[in-house]
Amino acid sequence: MMKERSLNGLLEAGIRNNWDNPALSNYDGRTLLYKDVAEMIVKLQMTFERCGLKKGDKVAVCSRNQANWGVAFLAALSYGAVPVPVLHEFKPGNIHYLVNHSEAKLLFVGFNIWENLSAAEMPALKAIITLDNFRVIHAVDGELAKSLVDVDRLFAIRYQAGFTPEDLKFYREDLHEVALINYTSGTSGFAKGVMIPYRSLLLNVEYVMEVDDFLGSRSDIVAMLPSAHMYGLLMELIVEVALGAHVHFLTRLPSPQVIFESFARIKPDFVIAVPLIMEKVSRNVMRAIGYDFDPSHLTEEDKRKAEDMLNGYFGRKFNHVVIGGAALNSEVEDFLNAVGFRYTVGYGMTECGPIISYNYWDQTKIHTCGKVAHYNEVRIDSEDPEHVPGEVYVRGDNVFLGYYKMPKETAEVLGSDGWFRTGDVGTLDKDGYLALKGRSKSMILTPNGQNIYPEEIESSINNLPYVTESLVVVDKNVLVALIYPDNALKDENGLSDEQLEQTLNEEVCRLNGELPNYCRIAKVELFPEEFEKTPKKSIKRYLYQR
Repeated sequence: MMKERSLNGLLEAGIRNNWDNPALSNYDGRTLLYKDVAEMIVKLQMTFERCGLKKGDKVAVCSRNQANWGVAFLAALSYGAVPVPVLHEFKPGNIHYLVNHSEAKLLFVGFNIWENLSAAEMPALKAIITLDNFRVIHAVDGELAKSLVDVDRLFAIRYQAGFTPEDLKFYREDLHEVALINYTSGTSGFAKGVMIPYRSLLLNVEYVMEVDDFLGSRSDIVAMLPSAHMYGLLMELIVEVALGAHVHFLTRLPSPQVIFESFARIKPDFVIAVPLIMEKVSRNVMRAIGYDFDPSHLTEEDKRKAEDMLNGYFGRKFNHVVIGGAALNSEVEDFLNAVGFRYTVGYGMTECGPIISYNYWDQTKIHTCGKVAHYNEVRIDSEDPEHVPGEVYVRGDNVFLGYYKMPKETAEVLGSDGWFRTGDVGTLDKDGYLALKGRSKSMILTPNGQNIYPEEIESSINNLPYVTESLVVVDKNVLVALIYPDNALKDENGLSDEQLEQTLNEEVCRLNGELPNYCRIAKVELFPEEFEKTPKKSIKRYLYQR
């Protein structure tokens, strides 16, 4: 008899089979065992019952990463409710809007977030519960508030003989129903509620467990990406609970110092990173060994030193680093490849739950985003998909159901034939390896018909001395490079602001000599602060358009 495929079944088994093992920890804080997580889930589901929540009702979750975030999410999902992760970095007005737009009946919120919110602005909520200690901080009436406080006593009565793994029973889903609604906050600036079905999450989890089969119940993972974002949610929580692994949440702002301190202490088996982190680390190593951006000049001693430094940054125990969420700088990738560092680049979108392409680190091809996952098809809208970039289309059971209450926006990207327009531009080789060139929306069309992908130019600018990050925009038909400089390096070398600006202009002028005429930068502008970013650490390009 064929075994039933169920995401909630996988999660239930992960908890049951690892009952006495550590599950979710707050960095420098409390650790919940899997049996603790199970008990808290059941108590929250009793709360749901008392609030009159039905299957399919929405439950919003908004806070910094923490163990209780994971508990609340799992409680809602395994009840048959629809979790709605809301990024804690949103402004209060945005949070009010998304809670209302999703028609959430319950809100779990970090207390520091709640201080700036108003229950009156979210009138459809039955109750608001703080994630810091699961205390009810708002209920629609006094009777409900009193009954929610009584859950601990009711739990003790229901499980007088003790709470055991056999008592844990999760909702068994229809794979085609909505599992969660994840609001995007992308480079276009317009948040849309992505309705992700159970089948998408299940395919993603099964695929990661297949490709990264070294992961297991004894694995340690540092969760540093936002849990409210699909990349972090899948790769740093859902997969780990299905396996019974131990997740360590960075409850503080994940600065490079905090991240690498946690790696040194926890020594994770698997590292999930965005390009911004990998590029900062790589440039530090490049500087330390005097790398001149020519891999052929690296000596064996340089390679050994670089690999040792990179391994040290990530805690040494890791199998490999997975880089996703945005494109990796090509020259940084050349360096990582030359020194033999264990990394792989994947590609995905929230709308695909999220993985579209990915594979194990020793099987990938440089400057690609891995091989197209077997559960989806990818086609390139180009007459020569291997050599001429075109828009990337995806079809498969991992593709989302549509944008919540947005039929027009759904129809613009999701065809009746099941093909999803990603908005990304890339090529696909004969072996199924996908390479991205940029976003179709950010593509610049010159007056003489040339297509410019600004991300490719930015990749070169970001490798120049004294550049932290850059953005290429069009102003009066010429290309302008907006640059956030490396002020620490400027101060280290005793440069004045005027000297820094002159140096950068000279470097960009030199770079122009290596670029096609239609890609050359006409002007450099220095920015005093980092560019505003999405949860994936991609720059919100729309904020800087001229």
